[in-house]
Amino acid sequence: MQRLDGRALGKSCNRALKGKVALLARPPGLAVILVGEDPASEVYVRTKARVASRLGFHHVQTTLPIDTSMDELLATIDAFNADDAIDGILLQLPLPPGLDEGLAVNRVSPEKDVDGFTTMNIGRLARGAPSFVACTPKGVMRLLESLGEPLSGKLAVVVGRSNIVGRPMAMLLEQANCTVLVAHSRTRDLPSLLVQADVVVAAVGRPRMIQGDWLKPGAVVIDVGINRLDDGTLVGDVDDSNIAHVLAATPVPGGVGPMTIAMLMENTFEAARAHQQR
Repeated sequence: MQRLDGRALGKSCNRALKGKVALLARPPGLAVILVGEDPASEVYVRTKARVASRLGFHHVQTTLPIDTSMDELLATIDAFNADDAIDGILLQLPLPPGLDEGLAVNRVSPEKDVDGFTTMNIGRLARGAPSFVACTPKGVMRLLESLGEPLSGKLAVVVGRSNIVGRPMAMLLEQANCTVLVAHSRTRDLPSLLVQADVVVAAVGRPRMIQGDWLKPGAVVIDVGINRLDDGTLVGDVDDSNIAHVLAATPVPGGVGPMTIAMLMENTFEAARAHQQR
């Protein structure tokens, strides 16, 4: 079985990007908005800041208190929308209870929506038009491409239907000429679907839900899930103790996560280049 190393591929993507950044008239500007003190979000934001700094980006972070009002959050987004030094805005999700996530996400200008979450950019993706693609699905596609195996005609099963991963993932795989099925936690007889799949993308958010013997020999398995057990261990949505028969699989951690950040940097660079051309 081949291990799809997201850390190595992400570093390669970042190295290639750094050379392009140097050719811009000014560094790409990335603004990150964090509301509250969610530990997982804080770790993720710190990692993003470190990579952005390494690439020479202009990076700004605003941390708002957990009792921030909707008006205050929208005003913060509006300020970054109007800031000519900022090319990309990342609103770290999830937001604390009481804040309207959909309203906040869609307040971000589509031209600065480097996470690819606005209704405008999701609609562009659905039409196959140029857009900012959600970073995790984009990173998954880059991992699949790194195998050098054609995707056209293959059966892909995406387990999970979130707007952040599952739905855009299905659209990207369809655009790569896969036959795509979207399953979820309530799908009946999930093993009978997965055992037919050439490509499995697990993004359901349940630790070790997908068993190794559900997977087809020679399948490619992308585990988007990252779940913390009671003892602090990080595991994916796939039980990786019995997957030696698959062609390739991503580890957890070290698989999809680093690629998500690398794709965020690519999207921010593309936003900066488009902004400067305008």
